[in-house]
Amino acid sequence: MSSAADILARLGPAADDLGRAHAEELARLDETAAARRALALLGDSGLCAWMVPADFGGADASALVGSDTLSVRAAVVLRRGLAYRSAMLDVMLVMQGLGSYAIANAVDRALAQELLRAVAAGRVCAAFALTEPGAGSSLTDIALRARQVAGGWRLSGHKTFISNAGIADVYTVLARTGDEPDNLTMFCVRAPTRGLRCERFEVLGPHPIGDVYFEEVEVSDGARLGAVGAGLGLALSVLARLRTSVAAAAVGFGRRAFDESRRHLLERKQFGKPLATFQALGFDIAEMDTRLRAAELLVDEAATVVDGGGAGTLEVARAKLFATETAGWVCDRAVQHLGGLGVKRGQVVEALYRDVRALRIYEGSSEVQKLILAKELFRQAK
Repeated sequence: MSSAADILARLGPAADDLGRAHAEELARLDETAAARRALALLGDSGLCAWMVPADFGGADASALVGSDTLSVRAAVVLRRGLAYRSAMLDVMLVMQGLGSYAIANAVDRALAQELLRAVAAGRVCAAFALTEPGAGSSLTDIALRARQVAGGWRLSGHKTFISNAGIADVYTVLARTGDEPDNLTMFCVRAPTRGLRCERFEVLGPHPIGDVYFEEVEVSDGARLGAVGAGLGLALSVLARLRTSVAAAAVGFGRRAFDESRRHLLERKQFGKPLATFQALGFDIAEMDTRLRAAELLVDEAATVVDGGGAGTLEVARAKLFATETAGWVCDRAVQHLGGLGVKRGQVVEALYRDVRALRIYEGSSEVQKLILAKELFRQAK
């Protein structure tokens, strides 16, 4: 059996190699084609398997975690490497994890095995349907209703900002099953199915995302994920497992922006000498590197704690907050360093500037992370 260090040492170069080989190809494709191609590449390379537990056809992460679940450290290494090269490869990888993690709790165990094995191979595209027009950070405001009928359930409502909307083969959906705020249940909805409708919209960077409408969508009780009324805890466990990887993607984006900026400052001459010789720009480079290194260490700390079985409440919130804010700042400085080229469509730093922005919002905004940190720090003080 490979050691944890050996596994992580292999995954980083594997992610980088995949991105290096296909980033330009993916950038030339339209959004839908790029997403499908990226998923196929991730499946063929075996990287998707790291988003699924080994008991369901995923990669063997037993050297990294003590239970049958996906490894946060593996996800961190993969997302850091993929984001450095390609935002599309990064998002398609993590959506396989976010969209499928709860399926292991399906009432129908055969369904769980079938779907998760296909997710691990990249043959099934997954989506995680939580957000609604009136429910973002506050999941207890979920309004989409699941009504029990003979043999199953009927789902009616509207989800928004759903990654992989319109291209996903399976959606894990959080729905209201009672009037109490936390009476929520998760379901697995396969596509296409009668009453399921998607409308895509555009965001800053290329990203398959949109609205998903459920109009009396019928699912069997076997497609229920976990117990009735236990959906909120299940949804939060998915987010808790993969939130650290958002910080890792931010570090990947930031490191690429740093490298592009450093290269430009060394090559570009103004007033007869390289920009790298100007003290103010050198100070920027020094601070960019230092902040990114601090972010890397926070990410690694959080991933290690969660893989070790800890809740990691403080560690994960710190990593998500600091890494995403840092990456945004680094990408902004890189744009400034390149001057006019920095805002020219087609330049790497211009794309990074757009790609990195959403990370400070999704899976718990920076403000939410501050609330988590303050609450936990005050609780510990008591």
